[in-house]
Amino acid sequence: MGYALTTEVARPFDEVLEQTRAALAGHGFGILTEIDMASTLKAKLDVEIERQVILGACRPPLAHQALQVDPSIGLLLPCNVVVRAIDVGRTRVEAMDPDTMVTLTGNPALADVAADARTRLTDALRDLDRIPA
Repeated sequence: MGYALTTEVARPFDEVLEQTRAALAGHGFGILTEIDMASTLKAKLDVEIERQVILGACRPPLAHQALQVDPSIGLLLPCNVVVRAIDVGRTRVEAMDPDTMVTLTGNPALADVAADARTRLTDALRDLDRIPA
């Protein structure tokens, strides 16, 4: 089983990062955190990587529903969306597949939450594919 929902688009990183924020918002996700991995690793380790930002996305009704089923599920909530430069003018956007939390916990009561989150994340990624280059 894979653990990521992924799309690649032929647009520059900065543009796709903004479009990803908008696509997530359009499907009910807010951005709670943002981690610039390239800047962090440069500052802490003096290493360089391609630009990469981790967006901590959250849809509170889904998070609440999942926490009612399993109070420890916060460890697995499908909140991280990674926007990563892969080549000049090409960007990859990845989100954890929410089905992973059902598989890892073995708790079928999380299936409805996972299905809703998966649909919303998949639709947000599809929105990115529909934006003209």
